[in-house]
Amino acid sequence: MAAAAAPWRLGREARASLAAFLLGASVAALPLALGSPAALLAAPGLRGRLALALHVAAVNAALLLLCPRPLYKIAVRACFLGFAFGCGLLLSAGRSAWRHFGWYMCSLSLFHYSEYLVTAINNPRSLSLDSFLLNHSFEYNLAALSSWVEFTLEKLLFPELKQITWLSTVGLLMVIFGDCLRKAAMLTAGSNFNHIVQNEKSDTHTLVTTGVYGWFRHPSYVGWFYWSIGTQVLLCNPICVVGYALASWRFFRERIEEEEITLIHFFGEEYLEYKRKVPSGLPFIRGVKVEL
Repeated sequence: MAAAAAPWRLGREARASLAAFLLGASVAALPLALGSPAALLAAPGLRGRLALALHVAAVNAALLLLCPRPLYKIAVRACFLGFAFGCGLLLSAGRSAWRHFGWYMCSLSLFHYSEYLVTAINNPRSLSLDSFLLNHSFEYNLAALSSWVEFTLEKLLFPELKQITWLSTVGLLMVIFGDCLRKAAMLTAGSNFNHIVQNEKSDTHTLVTTGVYGWFRHPSYVGWFYWSIGTQVLLCNPICVVGYALASWRFFRERIEEEEITLIHFFGEEYLEYKRKVPSGLPFIRGVKVEL
């Protein structure tokens, strides 16, 4: 659902988050300052560890001094994601066994930060700390932890499994496609995109059927689905690839059915006609069944 899109503007929260994200990501420039190899995290040594610790302390001090308390809560989260992104770049630049994990860190941190930034652009009235999706759910956090554990154990037991570059590249392409599709859906939906299913229809709600919504009824879910699976293909995590696919499919099946009940209530026959013409975009998910 979306209304006519307003010109893009960066409010105070968006500007603060973007500055903080870039400040955190500046950790990627440490090798230049130290005159050391870019693979700083793979074999940091005492000097590298000290540089990382000083960078974190200096950045946090800058945020405390420059940001009022409400903005600090936003900035510190954005900075953390930027720091993770910068560390991912450092790992990616090296030739260590952690290179593909660096790709993953960049993908994960950019996904969560861009969720906040696009929400700030599209629908600042619904913007909150939850827009980062860092505390999405216990199950989401458990899934992330499981993928890190699997990667680490398999790296120790079967190191050659984590060096399949072509497979990790396929996963990275899935991640890029999924995230771009999701963000395109958010931008197309405009000010009515919300991370929470809405139960009341506002006067500005309209049914969007153009752009990526002409391809799939739920492009943001399609993007998230393939992004999540892509992260595990990228890591060459065979167990989590299967687990993520099954868990994500079940989650989005239930979410789509819940959302389509609301959409039918909002738009009636207009949505039913759209539903008949355009697929959900997710395999074997048809959406809510309507009895005529």
